Amino acid sequence: MRRPWLGLSALPLSLILLTACTQPAERGSFESLSIASGTTGGVYYPIAGAISQIVGSEVEGVGATAEATAASVENLRLLGAGASELAVVQGDSAYQADNGEGEFAEQPVENRALVVLYPNVYHNVSLQSIDDRLELDCFSDVRGRRFSVGAPGSGNELTTSLVFEDLGMDFDDIDVQRYAYAETARALREGQLDAGSWVVGEGHGSLRELEATDPLHLIPLCGDEVDAVVEDHPFYTSHIIEGDTYSTVSRDVRTLAVWNILTVRPDFPDALAYRLVKAVYENAEAVNQVYQPGAEYLVPETLRKSPVPLHPGALRYAEEAGVDIPLKLHG
Repeated sequence: MRRPWLGLSALPLSLILLTACTQPAERGSFESLSIASGTTGGVYYPIAGAISQIVGSEVEGVGATAEATAASVENLRLLGAGASELAVVQGDSAYQADNGEGEFAEQPVENRALVVLYPNVYHNVSLQSIDDRLELDCFSDVRGRRFSVGAPGSGNELTTSLVFEDLGMDFDDIDVQRYAYAETARALREGQLDAGSWVVGEGHGSLRELEATDPLHLIPLCGDEVDAVVEDHPFYTSHIIEGDTYSTVSRDVRTLAVWNILTVRPDFPDALAYRLVKAVYENAEAVNQVYQPGAEYLVPETLRKSPVPLHPGALRYAEEAGVDIPLKLHG
C-alpha cells in the first residue's frame, strides 16, 4: 500500500536525498509505478488515472497509481528525487528542468518524453464587466492590476513568469496572487481579482463554468508580445483561440501554446518504456474519454512535437509506427 501522498515541499531534505539514493534498490523491478499528475480538479489527474488503468490492464506484471500534486514543477522535482517514476508535465517545465534553467538552474532534472499528450493554451482571463472598466486590450495592460499567476509550484506559474520576463515585466509589476483555477474563478466573480492565467487545453471545464455565470474577456497577446516570447523560448508556439471556442468570446484571440508530455528519467528501463508507450497509444481511447479535446493529438505523429528528447523506448515505438523523429529529439 502507498502512503498518503505528500508534496515535495513537505518532505525534509534528508528524506528526499535518501529517497533519491535508495530508489534503484527499492524499485529495481518497477512493479508499482507512481505517476505525478496535478490537482484533483485539473486535467492532469484524470489523464494520469486513465494511464494508470491502461498500465494495470495492458502491461503484464506492472501497476501504476496517479498521485495528486501541484503539477509540473513539483512533478519534475519528484521525478528527480526518485519519489515518482513518471510525471505529466508542461513542455516548458520539462525543457527547463532538462537544461538546468529557471526554476531548475541549481538542480536540473534530466527527463525524457514517453508520450506527447496535447497542447496547453495560455489563457489570460478576465471578465467582460472588468474589461469594460479597465480596457485590457493587450497582455501588458495587466501591469498594476490584481493578477493570479497560478498555484505555487505549478506549470501555470512558470509559464506566466516566463511571459512576464520576455515582456520586460515581473511579478512586482502586479498585485500578485497565487491561486489555483477554482480559486481564481471565485476571486474574479467576487471582485477580488482583475485577471488571471489559465495554462490549459481549450474548453477547460473551469472556464466553461465561469462563463456560465459571467461573460469572459480573454486578454490577447498582441503581435509583438507573442513574437518576443516565441523568440526567447522555442518550446512555445503562436496560437489562436478561435472565436466561439467559448460561448461568450466571439472574436479570435492570439496567444501561446505549449505541449504537455508524459516523461521519465533517462535511466527508466528501455524495454518497460516501450511497453508503456505502446500500451498508451494502442489504448488511447481510455485517455480520450477523460479529456476529449486532446483526442486529435494523442497519436504517434505528435511525438515529433516533444520539447525534450524522447526516451529510447518511445523512439523504438515511433520507428515501428513509421514516424520520422527529428535528430534533436534522439536522446
